[in-house]
Amino acid sequence: MANARLLARVTAYCSKLADVTVQTSHGTPAWFVGGRQFAAWADDHHGDGRLALWLAAPEGAQAMLVEANADGYFVPPYVGPRGWVGVRLDRALTWSEIAAAVERAHATIAAKRKPAATRTRARGSPRAATRPQAPRPRATRR
Repeated sequence: MANARLLARVTAYCSKLADVTVQTSHGTPAWFVGGRQFAAWADDHHGDGRLALWLAAPEGAQAMLVEANADGYFVPPYVGPRGWVGVRLDRALTWSEIAAAVERAHATIAAKRKPAATRTRARGSPRAATRPQAPRPRATRR
């Protein structure tokens, strides 16, 4: 039951952040900002014995956190090579440390989103956005 209470606390906290939705991803709860995932719940993932959150992290943060506190932070499978960090919920991390990591994850992914008005590519790029043009007439064979 402790896991269910902790999941409810994490969900309530994440829900207070801007533009967050929660969905099931790969059979477990996951949190998204603007359609992009920033956090995932991991309860004994493939028998690893951990209760954790997998969180997006700013560049360089994963190595720093794991080196400073290997008991509380780890490199998660699958997303670890992209810089995400595992945050142990079953260790001696304080709630303020966990909350700060969640906020950093949210900010990391939210910063990658661009407002709709600025999503077009710069002029001259190979895939520059252009205004729609009328279709060209088809060549006819004689």
